[in-house]
Amino acid sequence: MHDLKSVCVYCGSSTGHDPAFVAAADALGVALAEAGITLVYGGGSLGLMGRIAHTVLSSGGNVIGVIPQFLHDREVMLRDVSELIITEDMHERKRIMFERADGFVALPGGIGTLEEVVEMMTWSQLGQHEKPIVLANIADFWAPLNDLIVHMSASGFIRPGWDVSYDVVDDIAEVIPTLTSRQAALHADRSPREAMLRRL
Repeated sequence: MHDLKSVCVYCGSSTGHDPAFVAAADALGVALAEAGITLVYGGGSLGLMGRIAHTVLSSGGNVIGVIPQFLHDREVMLRDVSELIITEDMHERKRIMFERADGFVALPGGIGTLEEVVEMMTWSQLGQHEKPIVLANIADFWAPLNDLIVHMSASGFIRPGWDVSYDVVDDIAEVIPTLTSRQAALHADRSPREAMLRRL
């Protein structure tokens, strides 16, 4: 039995051009519902966001939508979620999504999706959480980001002991097993950066 009770999924408010993106959102939604894992997401009704939420709900799962007031006022939220949280701004939205999730998954998306998952990577790197992060690399969507992080490390901007903790999977079927195995690993021995943080 895993300790993964909820997963925050970051993804686009559009569906993108590749049908594989929609298929991935559907598959992940079914997998979360069947595993009894609550979906935490940005509360929208459009694009991959709306797709995965609808799929979780139609598959008998639970969905927590977190949406800022200005988007709620535009009526782009999904009203049928199990729990809808309306926040004052984007900062509160991201904080609540972080607090309500045991792990994070990034499906394909735009600048907002990129910003959200990179922030979770940064917080992990700085020792602010021990929650697993998975990039669902559907049709190689996240390959450029992965290459950039490798380039940053090779260029000396990610120092040894301060590696970015995340996993990349190419198949949606790998997402939940990867989250659970990484969750266990993150609770094992900490890397040298924690000892360094304690000395600061």
